[in-house]
Amino acid sequence: MTIAAAAFGLISDGYQNNIMTMTNVVFKKLYPAEYTSDVSTRVSNSLLVGAVLGQVVVGLLCDRIGRKAALVTTTLLIVIGAILGTAAHGAHGSVQGMFWFLTVARGITGVGVGGEYPASSTSASEAANEKVLKQRGPVFIMVTNFVLSFGGPLAVSVFLIVLSAAGENHLPTVWRVCFGIGVLLPLTVFYFRMRMLTTTLFRKGAIKSKLSRGCAGHVPYGLVFKRYWRPLIGTCGAWFLYDFVTFPNGVFSGTIISSVIKNGDIKQTAEWQLLLGAIALPGVFVGALLCNPLGRRNTMILGFSGYLVFGLIIGCAYEKITGIIPLFVIFYGLMQSFGNLGPGDMLGLVSAESFATPVRGTCYGLSAAIGKTGAAVGTQAFTPIQNNLGKKWTFIIAAICGVTGILVTYFFVPDKTGVDLAVEDEEFLKYLAENGWEGEIGDDEDGLMDDDSSSNSIAEKKV
Repeated sequence: MTIAAAAFGLISDGYQNNIMTMTNVVFKKLYPAEYTSDVSTRVSNSLLVGAVLGQVVVGLLCDRIGRKAALVTTTLLIVIGAILGTAAHGAHGSVQGMFWFLTVARGITGVGVGGEYPASSTSASEAANEKVLKQRGPVFIMVTNFVLSFGGPLAVSVFLIVLSAAGENHLPTVWRVCFGIGVLLPLTVFYFRMRMLTTTLFRKGAIKSKLSRGCAGHVPYGLVFKRYWRPLIGTCGAWFLYDFVTFPNGVFSGTIISSVIKNGDIKQTAEWQLLLGAIALPGVFVGALLCNPLGRRNTMILGFSGYLVFGLIIGCAYEKITGIIPLFVIFYGLMQSFGNLGPGDMLGLVSAESFATPVRGTCYGLSAAIGKTGAAVGTQAFTPIQNNLGKKWTFIIAAICGVTGILVTYFFVPDKTGVDLAVEDEEFLKYLAENGWEGEIGDDEDGLMDDDSSSNSIAEKKV
């Protein structure tokens, strides 16, 4: 229950990212003059800017105040942001005012969505480590990246159902109902998050934030960076490259497909978009199956190789392939499937496994934030690349990112397949002691203790 409650909120991220894909198509039809490429990029990027902020801040908070408090906070932020987005209006009916309202609302949602990454993933990895150590990788993937990736097809399915019910003459109703359904998703896990237990690894390994018995209580970030600079370069760099390719291709895939379909029909675009999401989803399962026998690093390299192969195929033969819509969608979907198989599955897992419990949320949040920065840069650059270089170059650049991702992964990403997270915790505490740091380790959040612990055996150590 802890694993599921921690990670299931990530479906909001998948849903919120992908509902914008079809909303972009709707807005272009409703407001062709007002919804310029600059406005489209601003509304799409607001979620990313909020996510970067949420990942860094919540990453720090979940190491300092606890995983549970961070999870409850992110849930509330997503709900508030989604409600505001659903109710977006401009003063005196101003369309530009509505888009600014939507930009702010999605920014708030983004803070919550971004915070989900460090808060939920650290909790899920620690809980999985305690319960199913040998299958920690596959379990973690299924409750994080699968849920995240499933949010895409779910968003398009919801859009198609609402569009069929309301009709294409009521497009304002369609996008508002779709945004409103986004309020319900985080609420499904809110009760369970309020009831969840704090993981044993965190209770035993957290650095106390309060001054106590002469201990400083500060986190030695200088020592943390000195120990973890190499894996940080790996996780941050690989995540930047992955999101640089994946996010704009997700947000603007509806626009790409709409341009390939000559009549630009909204329902037909959504149907092809659903097929695209369905083709991309199996990559998650393949990655979960390969992460143990093949190892985290090799699986990630395999995924980046898919960007290289399919990016070059689509980019070099763009004019011919786009003439056959099913073939284009299949190749496009396979490229995204390899992204799910490799970096999509592995980055969260590697970021959760590479760092010790006291700083896991901080380092995970930083890695994910750099990734979302890549997504923002990719989204900002996507339209200019299309307009100035041509649409095929978006895929050729994806292939270049694939090569770079392979090199970054090979040289900087550690492989912790099958290694107990407690091992790194012990080595980290020993490293702190050897470098003269003094502080208090252990957290008795919520008063929760192991069943066999007495009042004198609080999970607390001095370094």
